[in-house]
Amino acid sequence: MTTRDSVPGTVGALTEAQFASRLVSGLALRLGPFNVRIAATPDQLVAPLHELYRDYRLLAEPNVFHFHARLDTRRNFPRIDRRLVRFSVDGKVPHEDMPADQALPVLEWGLNLVIALRAHNFVMLHAAAVALDGKGVLLPAAPGSGKTTLSAGLALSGWQLLSDEFGLLRPGSTQLVPIPRPLALKNDSIDVVREFSSEAYIGPRTDNTRKGTVAHLRPPSASVAASEQPVDLQFVVFPRWVSGSECVVSELSENDAFMLLATNAFNYELLGEKAFTTVAEVVEKTRCFDLVYSDLEVAIPALRDIIG
Repeated sequence: MTTRDSVPGTVGALTEAQFASRLVSGLALRLGPFNVRIAATPDQLVAPLHELYRDYRLLAEPNVFHFHARLDTRRNFPRIDRRLVRFSVDGKVPHEDMPADQALPVLEWGLNLVIALRAHNFVMLHAAAVALDGKGVLLPAAPGSGKTTLSAGLALSGWQLLSDEFGLLRPGSTQLVPIPRPLALKNDSIDVVREFSSEAYIGPRTDNTRKGTVAHLRPPSASVAASEQPVDLQFVVFPRWVSGSECVVSELSENDAFMLLATNAFNYELLGEKAFTTVAEVVEKTRCFDLVYSDLEVAIPALRDIIG
């Protein structure tokens, strides 16, 4: 018999009914370097979250958590026929209520927001991060540059996914701290990734969000299993998706790479000298490249060539 203090290893060890019960009362999970407790009441979240999070390690309770996140259904007065969802963390509401049919992306965006606002023991770069044969590759990029699509293609091609959103570095270190989570594919990239791999599990599509149509790709089981081991960062590649372009790779100078990395940091100004010295060490110890691409089938071999 399973009790709350004898938790099975992963979410996938729970039946959907057990998962639903835990989700309402609070599901204790290990997400990369964080212990989190997630509670959610919308029924439509049960099936997709059970699949998307099936490989994540459950934590016994009581425990010490970095944060407690909740997603609750709310009535929209005076429009009581239109339901909303409210995301909160440790009892505080960081943004306005959102449409109930967007519950899944609201929860996933909320978890990313909490990490971005709180995890200042790390230098946080707005970047995807992957690894192959123990060699870490950071993929910093502005929104719309194709970093999530590229990291999804790499993850589905046998690379280790560290993150599609955060490049986490401990100050003074060039080791990447993994935090693989469901990848938020947007608009055309949903079908691009679906066509790229028949093995991809992609959750339900949510239309008309603030970012268009969104669907989430489950990260590879092996990447989640390896998420508590840091990876040596050896390459930095700045990807840019340009429709119809050829694949072009060019090496960057340390000065150019430093400026690009610093502008892609969530907390560079907050950490000050710690962030400066960490970013400087990264560009000194890695090789940095610019990658322009339009086709995953071409970009992935090009990245393999970069890391040798």
